[in-house]
Amino acid sequence: MFEYDPVLFSRILTYVTLGFHVIFATLGVGVPLMIAIAEWMGIKRGDPHYTLMARRWARGFVITVAVGVVTGTAIALQLALLWPNFMQAAGHTIGLPMFMETFAFFFEAIFLGIYLYTWDRFKSKMKHFLLVIPIVIGATASAFFITSVNSFMNAPQGFNIVDGVLTDVSPLAAMFNAATPTKISHVIITCYLTAAFILGMIAAYKILRGNKHVYHKKALHMTMVSALVFAVATAAIGDLSGKYLHEYQPEKLAAAEWHFETETEAPLILGGILTEDNEVEYALEIPFALSILAGGTPDTEVIGLNEYPEDELPPLWVHYFFDAMVFIGMYLAAVSALFVLFNWQNRRNPLRKLNPFKSWMLRLIVLGGPLSMFAIQFGWIFAEVGRQPWILHSVMTTAEGATTSDHVDIMLWIFILLYAVLGVTSYLVLRKMFLHNPVEHELERRGIPYHTVEKDVES
Repeated sequence: MFEYDPVLFSRILTYVTLGFHVIFATLGVGVPLMIAIAEWMGIKRGDPHYTLMARRWARGFVITVAVGVVTGTAIALQLALLWPNFMQAAGHTIGLPMFMETFAFFFEAIFLGIYLYTWDRFKSKMKHFLLVIPIVIGATASAFFITSVNSFMNAPQGFNIVDGVLTDVSPLAAMFNAATPTKISHVIITCYLTAAFILGMIAAYKILRGNKHVYHKKALHMTMVSALVFAVATAAIGDLSGKYLHEYQPEKLAAAEWHFETETEAPLILGGILTEDNEVEYALEIPFALSILAGGTPDTEVIGLNEYPEDELPPLWVHYFFDAMVFIGMYLAAVSALFVLFNWQNRRNPLRKLNPFKSWMLRLIVLGGPLSMFAIQFGWIFAEVGRQPWILHSVMTTAEGATTSDHVDIMLWIFILLYAVLGVTSYLVLRKMFLHNPVEHELERRGIPYHTVEKDVES
């Protein structure tokens, strides 16, 4: 008979909430920057298509903000209800960024309201553009503050424990811990990358469906150029994250790569199957790559899993999530680079027929949209499960931080129902908002000339 375990149900409910929230939080951080870029290009080029992109994206952004507020509130509630011991032990230490995240959201929300209701009310378009800058800052600051809490969980500092009591608490030291630079920069840049691909996916899908309006072509070009920049930055930060793990959480890096023996010239393992004897089969090994990732040189010694007690090791299936995250990142970088290269060559020498709007290229971009969001999910699973069994690394285990109350399973079903309603409602609202108000109709209402793309999409 199934035995009720409050720790297990608390972990499942927290993941369900975070997994749903991160969809809207990612777009909430990344889309404002894309809105700002679109409006800036519309002003500098005198191009109404880019200005319309900013308008339409801003409308959809409001929905993500609204749902993000609900799920963010649920997370705050669950921290208190499901993880009371953790909040009691760490709340005073890491409460500052939680408090500041609320102010960052208020800052963003105030300027978002002003931004939405002041279109065409300024003689100078640049004055309206200036209103989007605080929105970008507020959205990014929210990610900064809330991710610093997660950084603290991976690298707790800013306190001492004397006879089981926290003393010498320093909220700033807790907030700016060793994990802060790499974790925050990785989260923010991947939010930008994902938002660029989601918006690019929509434009590519429209063109694939036969809508050859130049608006969609411009949207696709802008999002893919942005995506390439963010993909390169993500790779660079990922390299630094590997070096952080090597120094501060070597067991997490070893679990991600199924690295059991401490050695230099350690290979990087991609894919594979782990046997009961901890032998890796059917994997692709890249010689010296793990040592280079860990320390920058092939002779870097990488600590193996055999150096740690078994009860302090994370589940080894995190390897698959780490691999999936890395593979998707490489896919996004390759697709965006290919599109930009084809577009550049096509402009320089149209006779080469490197048309970036071929159907196969558009399908790759459409696939990149959901894959980018899956990469976000996989990354969070790896980050959280890879830290197990600790909720505060090397300080408090997850079991020690969780509630012992009954009925967490009932809360799980209630919140699943809530998220299902929110998800379906968001889809229906966004679908009605844009399906019944296509680009062509809005351009016609605003007196903007209709132009099709220079070349038809080829099969």
